[in-house]
Amino acid sequence: MNSRMGQLNNSAVKKFQDELSLVKDINSLFLPFAYLLELGRRRIMNLEKALEMLVGKLSGWLQQSILLLPNLAIAVTVVIVFWLLAKLAKNLSLKLLGRLSPMEEVNRLLGTLVFISLFTAGGFIALGIVGLDKTVTSLLAGAGILALAIGFAFQDIASNFIAGIFLSIRRPFQTGHLIETNRFLGIVQRISLRSTELLTSQGQLVLIPNKEVFQNPVINYTLTGKRRIDLKGGVSYQDNLDEVRRAAIQAVEGISSRDTERPVELFYEEFGDSLIKFVVRFWIDASKHDFWQARSEAIERIKEGFDEHGITLPLPIHTLDFSGASSKKVLQILADEEISPKQKFSRH
Repeated sequence: MNSRMGQLNNSAVKKFQDELSLVKDINSLFLPFAYLLELGRRRIMNLEKALEMLVGKLSGWLQQSILLLPNLAIAVTVVIVFWLLAKLAKNLSLKLLGRLSPMEEVNRLLGTLVFISLFTAGGFIALGIVGLDKTVTSLLAGAGILALAIGFAFQDIASNFIAGIFLSIRRPFQTGHLIETNRFLGIVQRISLRSTELLTSQGQLVLIPNKEVFQNPVINYTLTGKRRIDLKGGVSYQDNLDEVRRAAIQAVEGISSRDTERPVELFYEEFGDSLIKFVVRFWIDASKHDFWQARSEAIERIKEGFDEHGITLPLPIHTLDFSGASSKKVLQILADEEISPKQKFSRH
């Protein structure tokens, strides 16, 4: 009897253990699904909260927009008014600058700067009206930093632009003037914001940065309308200097392009090795006559006048000294060949 009861108890315990292991297996199977369900529920709750916050923000912005409608209308009106004022100021500045400066590019640049300045000021005022003061401060700070960075990055270009503006204001030369600067001589073809274009007498177009033109000397041969021509020459020691002066002055006075209001001048400069050096000076109207043509005509007339008066334009003379030991050897060789030094050198 006791053994039978023990068997029944063992079977019951075993059955309970089997059922318990089955429950554990079922729980292990459904546990991931429960975790996923809980995770999904939390995400849905977070999404609902985010949507509620978004709806709240939009509602707040809508309410603020409705409250700002009067200020917004005033701000738009301010922008339109400043745009009209900026456009009017640009047109007036272009007309005024057109009378002061012939450089159209500089005038357009300054007019555009006036327009941008006024319109930007109107934009900042409009932002202040709608309550975006912090935005205005941030924009101003950003614009300052940007301008500083651009200034450092393009300082050479900026210096050329500024020099071009100063050249247009000071106007030391204009298009068509004959100038000399930075070792270049030519006629000004164009003055831009960045460079000055010169056409040389050889037909070459030279572009010189405005900074170099502004910082270096500029010789303007056209600004005064008059230009002096200096011709240097020399006469023999045997010629009469008074006669040389009269012949040269008389020859130059016959030049048609000469400025008759100023006299022809001749000055003796120094004693040369084989001649007496002189310079003839006379003036021409550079706006009507060509410099090189007048100079060439003067040389021709002086040569003709000297020939008529028997005045010599001496050639360079060199003295050969045969007194040294090496020269004696040369003379001995020439004597052996029965050729005189004069004949020997005439052959060469």
